Amino acid sequence: MILLILGLLLWTAVHFMRRLAPDQRQALQDRFGDGSKGIIAAVLLLAIVLMVIGYRGAEGTVYWSRNSALTSINNLLMLLAVALLGLGSSKSQFRRHMRHPMLAGVGIWAIAHLVANGDTPSFVLFGGLAIWAVAQMYVINRAVPEFTPFEEGSREGDIRIIVISLAVYIAIALVHSWLGYKAFGG
Repeated sequence: MILLILGLLLWTAVHFMRRLAPDQRQALQDRFGDGSKGIIAAVLLLAIVLMVIGYRGAEGTVYWSRNSALTSINNLLMLLAVALLGLGSSKSQFRRHMRHPMLAGVGIWAIAHLVANGDTPSFVLFGGLAIWAVAQMYVINRAVPEFTPFEEGSREGDIRIIVISLAVYIAIALVHSWLGYKAFGG
């Protein structure tokens, strides 16, 4: 569980650095230039590795087990999460209605996984990431209160985000099945 918590803390610290420690971030950029992006990416990759290894090795109390109703709720939420994650970089008209689609997607992804996994390590990992996503939205909104909606979307962009979201959702389900997790129950 310690690796899981360290990974979450590292992930959170790096993501909050821009808003809460701008001087330190600027010093990193001044010292390493464009190489600072690689350093940040490497630290985030380390955070993900720590979270995965920590989660896979963690033990804890099981409060509820997976069942077909919870799996169905998880799957619906996951489809929405995948669409929101993609929406942030799409040319869809849907994008104009949300300020933080990617962070909302992470939050919904985390909640979906909490619905399906009712154990202590899941509360730490997915609950921690859901809290991070909401806190990140709050910090961004406070730092930049004005919201300028995306105005350049098209119907073609709407169709593209729907098709891509379905394809990515199916790919994620197949990878989960390949790894031994039954994405659709059973």
